[in-house]
Amino acid sequence: MEEILIIDIDNFQLTQQEFFIRLLVATGIGLLIGLEREHASVPIKEEIFAGVRTFVFVVLFGFFTAFLSFFFTPWLVVAGLVSVMVFGVLSYWVKLKRGDFGGTTTFVMLMAYLLGSVSFLGFVEASLAVTVVVLLVLSLKDPLHSFIQQITQNELFALVKFVVISLLILPFLPNQTMGPYDVFNPRELGWIIILTSGVGFVGYILMKFLGSKRGILLTGIFGGLVSSTVVAWVFAEKSKEVAGLSKNCAVAIISASTIMVIRVFVWVIIFNQELLVNLVLPLSLVFLMGLGIAYYFFKQPSPKSDVKTDLPLGEPLNLKKAFFFGLLYTGILFLVSYANSQLGTKGIYVSSAIAALTDIDAITISVSKLAGDSFSILTAQNVILLATLCNTVVKLGISLTMGSKELRKYILWGFGLIFLTGLAGFLIINA
Repeated sequence: MEEILIIDIDNFQLTQQEFFIRLLVATGIGLLIGLEREHASVPIKEEIFAGVRTFVFVVLFGFFTAFLSFFFTPWLVVAGLVSVMVFGVLSYWVKLKRGDFGGTTTFVMLMAYLLGSVSFLGFVEASLAVTVVVLLVLSLKDPLHSFIQQITQNELFALVKFVVISLLILPFLPNQTMGPYDVFNPRELGWIIILTSGVGFVGYILMKFLGSKRGILLTGIFGGLVSSTVVAWVFAEKSKEVAGLSKNCAVAIISASTIMVIRVFVWVIIFNQELLVNLVLPLSLVFLMGLGIAYYFFKQPSPKSDVKTDLPLGEPLNLKKAFFFGLLYTGILFLVSYANSQLGTKGIYVSSAIAALTDIDAITISVSKLAGDSFSILTAQNVILLATLCNTVVKLGISLTMGSKELRKYILWGFGLIFLTGLAGFLIINA
């Protein structure tokens, strides 16, 4: 059966079926936004000028002005937007006279009108995506206000610096390889610095708002987003201060190390997804083993004792550390390339094992970038697993040296099983 065309011009065709589908989508958008606005006014018993019906009509108004613009003039859409704007301004003026300074609903009305027009034009997925964002922002009013009230000036300044570096500096860095072995790329180095500082900033916020309130376990998990070595250092000392919490401190240290595996996955996915083929199984085994051990220790009874669970947050945006990491990454890049050219595969293993004693991220990124060009995929996979095991040994040493007697018992069992699992994974991909 032939489709009936409602509009048929050179750059736009619309069938009757498409018209009704888009009409239903627009109506749904109006209902969702209107429901949220009307529901938000219930707890405070406030009279609103735009509820469910009003928002449905506003969206449909945008929908039909876009429809009629194809028969008359495109200026109809602009005229409709202006009329909605005038209505919103008048409504806001009435609210101001009553002492209500909120203008959110007025702006949401303009968004609703535009969403109706966009839906008619066929950008259904885009209009639905924007609707989800609008609803999310509207529903997070109280949490956002609470979050903003707790943000310090230093943290706000850190966010501004991060945006400036990401949007005003990174795009102007040259995107070409240079230097010895032709492996240095300034744009890529900029990305590394932004990713590192960004991960640190997110970890800082998570630890500030969630870590201390959810106990040692969550502090260890969120601390692992930034540095599992820092977690091992802090909680090893904590176990000596309060011996009765040695088991809890072990849970935090092992949880942070388990999160480290996720970081390795993230870097590999970003820089060289080809490595995932053989790394998924061994790293997943290490992750599941760490998760299982942390859960088992967490469920074991332990003496109750009060202890502060905050990690030292440090700076919200540690650019010095990010730049140092970038330099470390660049140095490892040259070191691995040199070792490969002068010593072959054995040199790569030695240099990577040494580099992993201080940081797992830099070696993972460097090797992921060079894999397939400077050396084989299998070699890169082995290097990443070896680095993971070496980094685990470092945290084991910190815990045994600085921790309590009880902590040593938990850590020896926990990291021992994790190390054996990683070793088994190493043997599996080389079988």
